[in-house]
Amino acid sequence: MKVKIVNKSPYPAPQYATEMSAGVDLKANIEAPLVLKPLERKMIPTGLSMALPEGYEAQVRPRSGLAAKHGITVLNTPGTIDADYRGEIRVILVNLSDEPFTVNPGERIAQMVVARYEQVQWEEVAELDGTERGEGGFGSTGRK
Repeated sequence: MKVKIVNKSPYPAPQYATEMSAGVDLKANIEAPLVLKPLERKMIPTGLSMALPEGYEAQVRPRSGLAAKHGITVLNTPGTIDADYRGEIRVILVNLSDEPFTVNPGERIAQMVVARYEQVQWEEVAELDGTERGEGGFGSTGRK
């Protein structure tokens, strides 16, 4: 699938790191290092905008290395980019650690996965069909 992308950053367009990668890395399009204090959040520009085809969305997700090593994550994960959005992709990073974290220009700050979706047509009913699980919520299926 081809997707039109406008890249106003000095970095190459996102690329898959391996043949079977699901996501591409998004890089910080900033002119100078930016410090995220503990519990601080900032919207980080990528310099990228795109035109996804109808029926597709892009999800912006945290990078596991930043989360595990530094406590840096994407606040509204996964962030959804709708097919009709044409603005710049920006990433809301939050520092959940107790130490400041510096985001450097060109640093890989998140990953983006493009996925197919369908819209549903809601059918209002008085009650739902029964299942074995029923209304069992979090943890209700237990461990086997």
